[in-house]
Amino acid sequence: MRRNNFSLTIVLLATLLSVSLAKGQEILQAPARLLTSFPIKQYNGGVIIVSAHLDNIPDSLHFILDTGSSGISLDSATVEKYKISSVESNKTVRGIAGIKPVRFANNHTLKLPGLAIDSLNFHINDYDILTSVYGETIDGIIGFSFFNRYIVKIDYDSLIMQVYSKGFLKYPRGGHLLKPGILNIPIQEGEVEEQRNLNARFYFDSGAGLCLLFSEDFADDSLKFGGKKKIVETEAEGLGGKTRMRLTTLKSFKLGPYKFRKVPAYIFEDEYNVTSYPYLGGLIGNDLLRRFNVILNYEKREIYLIPNSHFREAFDYAYSGLSLYYIDGQVVITDIMKGSPAAGAGFREGDVIVAVNENTSRNVQIYKGLLQAPNQRVRLIIARANEGLKEITFKVGSIR
Repeated sequence: MRRNNFSLTIVLLATLLSVSLAKGQEILQAPARLLTSFPIKQYNGGVIIVSAHLDNIPDSLHFILDTGSSGISLDSATVEKYKISSVESNKTVRGIAGIKPVRFANNHTLKLPGLAIDSLNFHINDYDILTSVYGETIDGIIGFSFFNRYIVKIDYDSLIMQVYSKGFLKYPRGGHLLKPGILNIPIQEGEVEEQRNLNARFYFDSGAGLCLLFSEDFADDSLKFGGKKKIVETEAEGLGGKTRMRLTTLKSFKLGPYKFRKVPAYIFEDEYNVTSYPYLGGLIGNDLLRRFNVILNYEKREIYLIPNSHFREAFDYAYSGLSLYYIDGQVVITDIMKGSPAAGAGFREGDVIVAVNENTSRNVQIYKGLLQAPNQRVRLIIARANEGLKEITFKVGSIR
């Protein structure tokens, strides 16, 4: 019996020693090193644009920084312009507007300011619609293939991004540590409140220029928006093109300890099951996430949030019913929602916007920003085929 107790003691000591060593190894992990720091751009909805070079191409290319992307990609027009070779694959990508087979451009190097990332396999998509939305050529999307290699800090106050090597990183005070599930895309739990409170899982998606996006099934089964709720028809863009959605406000949404009220929320018919319902309810987009400075540490499966100067900014409740795209150097009205303020004002598809409130920049981002004025009157000068210039003043609606 004593021998058995002695043997058991040795086993327990060995176990405790191995646990202690494992902890010691984690504590003694080499510190993360700052590899580079550079400015980023931010567009409507909080979407981040990063400038980079590919291989030895001298031109600067523009990429969306997207935690909602499971890889890294190039625009088909960019591939054609620079004669980048590609190969067929049996893989597909899913988006809110469709499923598409993809080709790959393998073994390339992406050069961020101060950092070259080699051995990257880019899948190829058509991002022409994103170029029209943002008024600037979108050459690709940077996703998991990048985030999985580094620790990334995004500061929305200074619009600076820092990239660190993997290793021990002490998080600053004043924030909150999330522990999402991360396969290729972070999946984070959040608390939604409408008719009742419930916890659900969502994609953590910095590439989505909105606050919240719910699948119709999740909204109908779990949220049950009331009959008096104000819900309007709108349109959004994603992989595969444009798709119609409904837009309303959620009573509240809680991410970690941070609670937001009257949050704009899009609802769409998830025909291609992008959100993997019922496993997920939808996604958290960057118009909400930009209210934090963010540290992405995929190796540790950690995301650290620190409220920033945008934390208490008002949400965008404006509703005009206009869809604006930058096409051949002009800002064009491509769609008008039935029953919207824009429809009542007499706009037509194909109208070219010459000015908004005296602004003649022809910058689609600026024009969209000027239309984010709920319950305010806005004056537009438009050019209409065969009718010349027209002035239309209308009152922007609100989803509240």
